[in-house]
Amino acid sequence: MRALVPAAAGVHLTSQTRIVAAVLAVFFMLLILELIRRDRLQERYSVIWFVAGLGMLAGAAFPGLLELLADAMGVRNTNVALFSVVLLLLLGLALNFSVIMSRQAAQITRLAQERAIERADRQLGREPAAAEGPLGKDAGSRSSSATSATEDAA
Repeated sequence: MRALVPAAAGVHLTSQTRIVAAVLAVFFMLLILELIRRDRLQERYSVIWFVAGLGMLAGAAFPGLLELLADAMGVRNTNVALFSVVLLLLLGLALNFSVIMSRQAAQITRLAQERAIERADRQLGREPAAAEGPLGKDAGSRSSSATSATEDAA
C-alpha cells in the first residue's frame, strides 16, 4: 500500500537550470540599473526591484534556501512556499503603489487649484497671493514673478 504523503520533496535543479536562472537574475538587475540611468525609474522605487533580483540570484545559487523557507512557513511543498512569498510581495507592491498614486492625485488636485487661483488673480489684475507650495513659502512668489517676467517679455 502506498503512503498518501509523498517523500520529502526537495528542490532539485539541474546545473543548466541554475545557470539560466542566474543569468536571468543578473539580466533583470542590469535592466533595473539601465532604467535608472535613463531616468525611467526613480532610485527610491528601484531598491525594491533590485532586492527582488538579488532574491532571484540567491534562489538560483542556493536552491536549498527554498526548502528552509518552506520549513519556516510550515508547508510541505516548496512550490507553495515560493508562490506564497511571491504573492505576498506582489500584494505589498500593489499596496505601496496605490498609496503613492493616492498621494500624487491629492498633490495634482492641490496644484491645479493653486494654478486656477493664480490665473483668476491675474485676470482680475491682482497680485497673486504667496501660496505655500511643495517648495516652501517662496515658491509661489518665485513662480508668479517668473510668470510675470514671461508675460512682460511677450
